[in-house]
Amino acid sequence: MRFELFVALRYLFSRRKQTFIYIISVMSILGVALGVGALVVVLGVYNGLTTDMRDKILGANAHAIVMSYLPSAFESNSDVVKRAQTVNGVTGATPFIYTEVMLSADGGVKGVALRGIDPQSAPEVLSMLRQIHSGSVSALEREGTPGIIIGEELAKRLGLNLGNRVNLLSPSGQKTASGYAPRIRPFEVAGIFKTGMFEYDSSLAFVTLTAARDVLGLPSGYISGIELTVADLFKADQTSSNVAAELGSPFYVRSWMEMNANLFAALKLEKIGMFILLAMVVLIGSFSIVATLVMLVMEKTRDIAVMMSMGATSGMIRRIFMLQGTIIGIFGTLLGYGLGLGLGWLLKRYQFIKLPENVYTLDHLPISITLSDVLIVGASALLLCFLATLYPARQAARLQPAEALRYE
Repeated sequence: MRFELFVALRYLFSRRKQTFIYIISVMSILGVALGVGALVVVLGVYNGLTTDMRDKILGANAHAIVMSYLPSAFESNSDVVKRAQTVNGVTGATPFIYTEVMLSADGGVKGVALRGIDPQSAPEVLSMLRQIHSGSVSALEREGTPGIIIGEELAKRLGLNLGNRVNLLSPSGQKTASGYAPRIRPFEVAGIFKTGMFEYDSSLAFVTLTAARDVLGLPSGYISGIELTVADLFKADQTSSNVAAELGSPFYVRSWMEMNANLFAALKLEKIGMFILLAMVVLIGSFSIVATLVMLVMEKTRDIAVMMSMGATSGMIRRIFMLQGTIIGIFGTLLGYGLGLGLGWLLKRYQFIKLPENVYTLDHLPISITLSDVLIVGASALLLCFLATLYPARQAARLQPAEALRYE
């Protein structure tokens, strides 16, 4: 064991004559540990909430959407879906029609975002259609009255259940002898979904492409665009560019990152803010390290002078006290890892913190601890602890043996 490390450990954990300094050292370790543990848990919860929100958004929306500057472009290019599927990285494609209509039932009237879909290919692209808790997507294609799938919140608001009849009113209307009148078509509730996102559950509905064209009075073959899924979520921008290059003008492609850029930028900013706020806890622990080392320098003035008289250099004295602060940081960080990862594992396994479902998108506190966050937290804690050692170590190295021993 090197001389500096031996002396640093002896000064730090010797309780015979300096119990007070020993206690402060332990409190410094606990302060760093609490800060690291809090950062690990809070960032894990943030990641869990962000991941859950992202999954909910991507469950109701595709990874990328192919649109056109010309409304009739899809009708004149009927092979667009097949061409998009041939692009490397694209795992699924389905056409869709999007519009806003009024839905009326015995329980009232509500404006909804209507999505016309292909019941065969849409479930491969939209994961929420594979998790309908009442009814099924295949029930949209039925003889007689066409089917419609609505959200749970919308069903509750209008008092609807499977098999109930509703009417869709298109504001575009149809021309009659007395002018334009709203186009009204009857539908039967074929399914009820629940995403946990109130905006989707209360104002989103699905019908077949044929039914959507009928409600809107659109020509056969008309679609609003094509929804795509990609193999790698985080390379959706690159895959979108490849699809746009393959299809050419007048088509363009927007990825989920582009369409939700403002939301995820705000969430990222909140994460940085929380990190800085909770890093203050580690900073408080580092202040305790400064106090511990300053008092230790004052307590060990004679020992420092004796060591320097026996040949110890200023650099060796400096390293002794820098090692002490670093050791406190290492022990505190490791203990904080144990606290944070242990609590995170308990939260993930037993889910003992419940959330009100009518307020949040899930019923328990989610947690997702990533290796990158753990490493950043540990590195930040060690850096703060190391910086806290610089002043006391510098003061100890500047001691003059003759001055220190003059009154001994």
